[in-house]
Amino acid sequence: MPSPIRILLADDHPLFREGVAHSLGAELDFEVIAQTDSGEEAVELALRLHPDMVLLDVTMTGMGGIEAAGKIAASAPGVRIMMLTVSENRENLMAALKAGAHGYVLKGVSASELRAITRRVAGGEAYVTPALAAELLTEFSHPATPDSFSELTARETKILNLLSQGLTNREIGEHMYLAEKTVKHYMTSILQKLHVRSRTEAALIALQHGMSGSDS
Repeated sequence: MPSPIRILLADDHPLFREGVAHSLGAELDFEVIAQTDSGEEAVELALRLHPDMVLLDVTMTGMGGIEAAGKIAASAPGVRIMMLTVSENRENLMAALKAGAHGYVLKGVSASELRAITRRVAGGEAYVTPALAAELLTEFSHPATPDSFSELTARETKILNLLSQGLTNREIGEHMYLAEKTVKHYMTSILQKLHVRSRTEAALIALQHGMSGSDS
């Protein structure tokens, strides 16, 4: 049996946090390894415990979840980050994705939905609550013009398509017979051409431009 997904929870509402921990921990494929009520401690715990995934509230006393996400993404890039929040503010959504979050989920989801989304994000997918996704794509449609998308080379387009399927740089390299370092070079070029700062933004733009997540 595969190892469970090791999760760190950060939320300053104890009742909600403990409810999420109980819901996830009841599943065999999840293990909640730590909980905290602050962004500062979330960063410290993420660097010390190396969880597979961190769930962060946007608004916490002291360091908020967005700032914590940025620090975790910079210092532990292998950790998957998902925001779990009541905030439907588009600025918070954009800031979280640019900070390095891979998912943005509103707290109104059911327990079963949260478990399913958590598995998807842990598995490499990007996820934004559907109610906010349309606004997000509208936001991206301005910086990512058709001209900027057409600047991608055939190889960069192929890499972007694989990225939209949730593949890591290493997996993309294996698929295309490229060194991981070479894939990172191409990824930097892709982000620059699309005028975005994160892989999550690039993946969403790929979907906006009709990439279906299948090989082409």
